[in-house]
Amino acid sequence: MDISSIRKDYQLKSLSEQDVAKDPFDQFSRWWNEALQSEIDEVNAMTLATVDQRNRPSARIVLLKDFNSSGFVFYTNYESNKGIQIESNPYASLVFFWKELERQVRIEGQCERVSSSESDAYFKSRPIGSQIGAAASPQSNIISDRNILTDKVETLKNQFPNGDIPRPAHWGGYRLIPETIEFWQGRSSRLHDRIKYLREGTTWKIVRLAP
Repeated sequence: MDISSIRKDYQLKSLSEQDVAKDPFDQFSRWWNEALQSEIDEVNAMTLATVDQRNRPSARIVLLKDFNSSGFVFYTNYESNKGIQIESNPYASLVFFWKELERQVRIEGQCERVSSSESDAYFKSRPIGSQIGAAASPQSNIISDRNILTDKVETLKNQFPNGDIPRPAHWGGYRLIPETIEFWQGRSSRLHDRIKYLREGTTWKIVRLAP
């Protein structure tokens, strides 16, 4: 197959300045609820892009776990590559791609750690296996083989037979506080609609971008 011939003409919907909410979080809620109703698989999957100390970008898929007018929350190992990069340079970006709705949302801003109480509450809400996995994995570090993980998992299971596993100090949440949020609606002939919110102090400016 000729890769250059792979294309899709987007025709589902449009997006205008008159359609969108005045507040980007309200607009995100609208699209989020539509994505939920569409039963998109892994609807909360998003690309997180960070920058390392050499100013080289790095991206990976993470899961959105909460959002409100303060920002967008995800959880990770603070000692992972992304955690180290965020601590060095808090500027990051998120991208949602809901292909079933022919939509993207791009979010840029700074990350900060959520409170310990927020991290504790979310950690306790996770399945026991996920709690053990977070405690067992030295995320992003080189390991000699998988037995390093399985042995640690067994140790933790024996150490906490009742499943009362404390949240590791190196694991918790980040909140990305947006400075810009862009809503992208696919349109025919690549003339997509792009509506962008720019934070100006305590208010938001709405602009249209060329596709």
